[in-house]
Amino acid sequence: MSSREEIQHHNLSTIGEAHRFFGLAKPQHPLISINVTSCCQIQTTLPPGPHVLGFYKISYKRSSGSVKYGQGHYDFEEGSLLFAAPNQVIGGAGDDSAAQELPGYTLLIHPDFLWNYPLGKKIRQYGFFSYAANEALYLSESERATIVSIFDMIQGELNSRIDDFSQDVVVSQLELLFNYASRFYKRQFITRKVVNNDLLQKLDDLLEVYFNKDVSLNQGLPTVQYLAEHVNLSPGYLSDMLRSLIGQNAQQYIHSKLIQKAKEQLSTTSLTVSEVAYQLGFEHSQSFSKLFKSKTNLSPLEFRKSFN
Repeated sequence: MSSREEIQHHNLSTIGEAHRFFGLAKPQHPLISINVTSCCQIQTTLPPGPHVLGFYKISYKRSSGSVKYGQGHYDFEEGSLLFAAPNQVIGGAGDDSAAQELPGYTLLIHPDFLWNYPLGKKIRQYGFFSYAANEALYLSESERATIVSIFDMIQGELNSRIDDFSQDVVVSQLELLFNYASRFYKRQFITRKVVNNDLLQKLDDLLEVYFNKDVSLNQGLPTVQYLAEHVNLSPGYLSDMLRSLIGQNAQQYIHSKLIQKAKEQLSTTSLTVSEVAYQLGFEHSQSFSKLFKSKTNLSPLEFRKSFN
């Protein structure tokens, strides 16, 4: 097999194609399906390689043993909830997803199902659809009961006689599911505060090295992607975690560190404003001055004068 064939993606644009790909029965509805998997139903011969979905995928999987999250194990062992948006690549080379498959629910939603509903646009605002697989939502016992009850309601509605209210009811249940997921992710950030505080210290150290070792001179301004890659998180999860911890998203956090470092340079050195801007990674000193004033209500020169 050539290297080109080895990295070929399986593109699944419809719910029906996904059912055939995963060896499932034909879906009852062309734009939405929910599947309950028991231990004896788990397929072990999935086609190899990554696949790209043309629809949303929400999976709840029961845990088996302790939950590994990042580099540690945690006490929420009632299962995990994972979200994927259309056009995301799922799986990869050497990914033995079939062996990792666990009993649970899989909900597939084509974007057309949400057409003409406010949720069709609002769904893009739920950050967890951009999280990586290792950033799943791990549930407590009570949270698991809530999530499973919503899955059961959706399944019951899809299995009953379809009428004029069916789609409205299911869309409402989906929004309820997403709102609970937002609440439970907020809890996850809080319950893992010790781990996240260690991560915050690592971010501080990363930016300290970035500015003090002149990385900024070669690479320009630090980006959210740069920080996320160095702490093995997705940009979306990093931003949401920081917002929960310190009330700032990742970009705002970077800006606050930039301003802090700029204040140090302006108050302790004789560097010109242009030189300070250049050392911090700005291509144009005007951009630096504009950001500085927006955050401090003072221009860099005004700050230097007021400090002195």
